[in-house]
Amino acid sequence: MSPEKIVVSIDKDLEELIPGFLNNRRKDVNLLNEALANNKLDTLKSIGHSLKGVGGGYGFHQLSAIGEAIEKKAKAGETDGIPELISGMADYLDRVKVVFE
Repeated sequence: MSPEKIVVSIDKDLEELIPGFLNNRRKDVNLLNEALANNKLDTLKSIGHSLKGVGGGYGFHQLSAIGEAIEKKAKAGETDGIPELISGMADYLDRVKVVFE
């Protein structure tokens, strides 16, 4: 049994942009893992901040929440919990199903 899909409704005007947006977020997962492995808190903070800003604008509010949490932890100099946030982001991207309205 496959995990349940997460349905996100997006404005039809953004349809051409969404595949590239989601592909870039998948790249962010790799960049976040690499930054975490190298203890690059500034990179974690920067990517988290970017996610916080762009996710909601496209209708992916869960990405914004994950980005905000990563940014907050990196600003505080903490890495505890960041692997789970990155894993949650990867899982979200694997399960998200976009419906254009």
